[in-house]
Amino acid sequence: MNASAPEIILHNYPQSPVAEKARIALGIKGCIWRDVEIPRLAPKPDLTKLSGGYRRTPVMQIGADIYCDSQCIIRELDRRFPEPSFFPTAQAGLMWGLSRWTDGAFFDLAVKIVLGSAGDNLPQDFAADRGRLYLGPDWAAGLKAANAALPHLASQMRGPLGWFNEQLSDGRAYMLGEAVGAVDAQIYHVVWFIRGRWDQGAAFLSEFPHLERWERNVAAIGHGTVSAMTPQEAIDIAAAAEPLDGTGVAPNDPQGLREGMPVVVHPDVDGGEQGVSGTVVTANADTITVLREEPDVGRVCVHFPRIGYRIDFA
Repeated sequence: MNASAPEIILHNYPQSPVAEKARIALGIKGCIWRDVEIPRLAPKPDLTKLSGGYRRTPVMQIGADIYCDSQCIIRELDRRFPEPSFFPTAQAGLMWGLSRWTDGAFFDLAVKIVLGSAGDNLPQDFAADRGRLYLGPDWAAGLKAANAALPHLASQMRGPLGWFNEQLSDGRAYMLGEAVGAVDAQIYHVVWFIRGRWDQGAAFLSEFPHLERWERNVAAIGHGTVSAMTPQEAIDIAAAAEPLDGTGVAPNDPQGLREGMPVVVHPDVDGGEQGVSGTVVTANADTITVLREEPDVGRVCVHFPRIGYRIDFA
């Protein structure tokens, strides 16, 4: 890795499963990176100063470019550091398609198991924040329903874990063979979450010996080379940098986006956070980048996946 390249900064907190996916991705690439720990719950003023209001975890920063959502982070890491590839076989398109399930229904199922198993022991502020996101606006009723439905939820998780266990039954080290890929990080973070946050997780996973062997292989990759950074240091780095040049809007954009158009970008699922306002710099089938001006920081580009995010006209 080029020592003179801008530092990779990951804004995250240790308990976040989605951040663990990004940390393993950084480990796969052998990255040297800086760790900025953020609060588990809003407000997150240092993060949102950079992101324009986006407060989910994790967020990757490189100079004055801010990458939101692990989907966007993985794509950008593979662009900047192509070897070793996150896509060691010829099925990159299928792996991106699978990621919509691992990041969606599969992860949501794990969240319901973890939240439901905690029941009344879950801190109310955390329950309200995550419950709104994963259980809907009537999160208290959803939490009770998840607790009552735990046997059913576990049965729904058992099937996919069995499929993965069978995939690994030929002794392969990783899901695709002997080379690790993004798909390993995308599945691993859910298994990591179940083991670490569900009191029955270890016993549940013991049914899948090949999966547990794979889990150890992925854990052994580690997180790369990490050192701590303060939030203010990260803000200062953004203020001293200029964002990357954009590539404009790809042809045939279904929403008729144009470069320089003012927009607001929101996650498709309402988690109660504000959208991010800016002007379009880049837009294609995979990503959208908006340019924004932040007092005391200057020009910052915020990058989002196109899939899973809504673009409204400002």
